[in-house]
Amino acid sequence: MRRPLADAWAVQFESVMPVRGFHSYKGQRHLPGLWWSSTVGGHIGYESWLERDHVMLLDFDPAVTGLSSQPFWLFWAAENGTGISHAPDYFARRQDGSAIVVDCRPADRRKPRDWVKFEATQRACDLLGWEFRLVGMPDPIRVGNVRWLAGYRHPRHHVEPIVSTLRNVFSEPRPLVDGANLAGDPIAVLPVLFHLLWRHELVVDLSVPLHATSFVWPEEQ
Repeated sequence: MRRPLADAWAVQFESVMPVRGFHSYKGQRHLPGLWWSSTVGGHIGYESWLERDHVMLLDFDPAVTGLSSQPFWLFWAAENGTGISHAPDYFARRQDGSAIVVDCRPADRRKPRDWVKFEATQRACDLLGWEFRLVGMPDPIRVGNVRWLAGYRHPRHHVEPIVSTLRNVFSEPRPLVDGANLAGDPIAVLPVLFHLLWRHELVVDLSVPLHATSFVWPEEQ
């Protein structure tokens, strides 16, 4: 169902189904798939590894409470009257009710026809008070760290009493493995620790490679 742009702000796009499918075929250059999101408790589609990395980062963002892929079509007419349409890659809703619309495209692959669509999407978002992000390749160190933590994003890793023990152990900053050893058997403790880091209940510097001596500290207030 089409609506005027002015009415779009009230739609819960974070809860909609994709407006187009994610197709696989022999010989395709991109690798589509489904990302299981701990934010929404379900799968979010992606059409490339670049999109996968960005949906993972949105899923990791503690301010994001809702997330969807290919959330809507934008329709408009060019100066010559030709109809143009565009479906952004992601829509995210924050805790404060604000919204983010995301398009993923490497900087070296943004062609003139792409810029027409990105600029139109930017204008639409500006009118609605939404943030628009045109993103390329993210920081590889941060992506690598978050990808590791994402392996422990499922709630099954939230295991008591290990959770409470880790919160107590890391009430003061200390190295990751040292704290894990203090909390018990590392084989049982480390998955829970990584889960708490994914949930931001504990914090580590993700701008440098995660390692055994990385300092972990309590959630910043």
